[in-house]
Amino acid sequence: MGRCSPLPQQLNERTFLLASQHQHDTDVGDRNTQDGLAEETELTALAVTDDDNNNNNCDIDSIDENDKNDQRSTGRRILQLAIPALGALLIDPLLTLADTAFVGRFAESPYELAGMGSATALLTFSFYIFNFLCTATTPLVASKRSSGKEDEAIAVGRQSLSLALALGAVLAFLLIVFRYPLLALMGTAISGEQATGYAVDFLVIRALAAPAVFSISASTGILRGYLDTKTPIFVLLVANVVNILLDVVLIVFAGMGPAGAALATTTAEWISALLFLFVLSGQLPSADGELGRKEEDMNKTIVIIPTLSIPPWEEVQPLVVASSAVFLRTTILQLFLSVSAALAARGTDMTGGAAASISAHQIAIQLWMLCSYTSDALAAASQGLVADALGRNSHRQVTDISKTVLVYSVVLGSGLATLLWIGFSTRFLLTLFTTNVETQSDLMDIAVLIVLAQPLNSLVFAADGVLQGASEFPYQAKSMAVSATVAGLLFVTIQAMHVSDELFQVWSALIALQFMRGVTSAYKIVDRDGPTRLLEE
Repeated sequence: MGRCSPLPQQLNERTFLLASQHQHDTDVGDRNTQDGLAEETELTALAVTDDDNNNNNCDIDSIDENDKNDQRSTGRRILQLAIPALGALLIDPLLTLADTAFVGRFAESPYELAGMGSATALLTFSFYIFNFLCTATTPLVASKRSSGKEDEAIAVGRQSLSLALALGAVLAFLLIVFRYPLLALMGTAISGEQATGYAVDFLVIRALAAPAVFSISASTGILRGYLDTKTPIFVLLVANVVNILLDVVLIVFAGMGPAGAALATTTAEWISALLFLFVLSGQLPSADGELGRKEEDMNKTIVIIPTLSIPPWEEVQPLVVASSAVFLRTTILQLFLSVSAALAARGTDMTGGAAASISAHQIAIQLWMLCSYTSDALAAASQGLVADALGRNSHRQVTDISKTVLVYSVVLGSGLATLLWIGFSTRFLLTLFTTNVETQSDLMDIAVLIVLAQPLNSLVFAADGVLQGASEFPYQAKSMAVSATVAGLLFVTIQAMHVSDELFQVWSALIALQFMRGVTSAYKIVDRDGPTRLLEE
């Protein structure tokens, strides 16, 4: 901090001596007296000027110190939300990662993991395109709550839960009825009948969890809207423990393979969904925030439950419009990922080679998703905080939050890249997921791409959170379409040049997709007329 001092001591003494000399030396001529007075006046003015400068410096230092305190406060708020959100976000991919590890370690052939990989890619696409139930709900609830419209925030939450259960039931029906043609699109026919059989078993059981998965997504969005990221981690921790215990029983001891993994995850997800609904309905306490049962005063308990009535269009319009834009954006992204899984299956004409390629892609995509969910913790924090600040018309806080979260994302991405590099270089990640030599070899071929992409991925997810908090959903949908088009053209170009195998080409296109997402997000964030005003001084 700068120094805020009084008048300099030496200047005060000199001014005092000159004033005393002027009073006692009366016989001095007028010219000398005028000179003395001029000098006195000059020095006095200099002293006052110096005092003003010191006061101004003090004010500037105070402003600088306040800015630093605000930045530290913003950083703490982001971490207070991001760290619990990280735990909650990691638990979901950890469920699939645990299933992949158990099936891969105890499988007798690559067909179990190949079949599970194709079914997982289809389920990931089917489930994730409805993530608007969380993404669109969070900023809508947060902005209405922070602007004092509590009833409207509760109404959005109820609408989101109702929509989640209805869409989940419809999706479960469609996945089960059309399981064979859908899996054929994912390339299971190429990997053989055995892999197809495993994929069908896994898909049918996991499809039954669709209403639970969507309900969890909507519940998480509501809790984030109330700036509560702690409750989901406790709920989903229970799910993870249940899943692992059932994996041991059903895969290791019962030998059920992919079907056992699907049953374990489906059971865990339904338990999570019910726990979330109990919290939102006020039957159970929350870990943080305003929601959940309030034992000290039941009148303060906020109740958010699904509604069977159809609300007027004016009430649901904000949720529908935001959800539609997010749905379009997510559909494009998941189509790209699903196509990449299908192309990985077509990496070779040999059935065994195709199974190894799919298995390697399955392991790689799960590691990729695990890192993505880790980075998404910062997005979850910034999403709620940005929406909350905009609801209070605090644009300065929006800028501070955006800058801080982007810096944190670069640090996080670099850390993830380091951990992956250690895991691949020591072959720990290879032996953890599979003992098949062909699968390990294919995985090592794309390891460098996975490692180097992590800082970029983290930055992209952080930017997503900022823009989603500002409800820039239509722009994100358009930018995703542009990004996917550029990445697709790159894939076609690389494939025509025959410079690498199919799996390497697929992952090169994935990184190109992330790069373009970063470019388009950066364009909107630095826009001086945009909602974040990142470049505003």
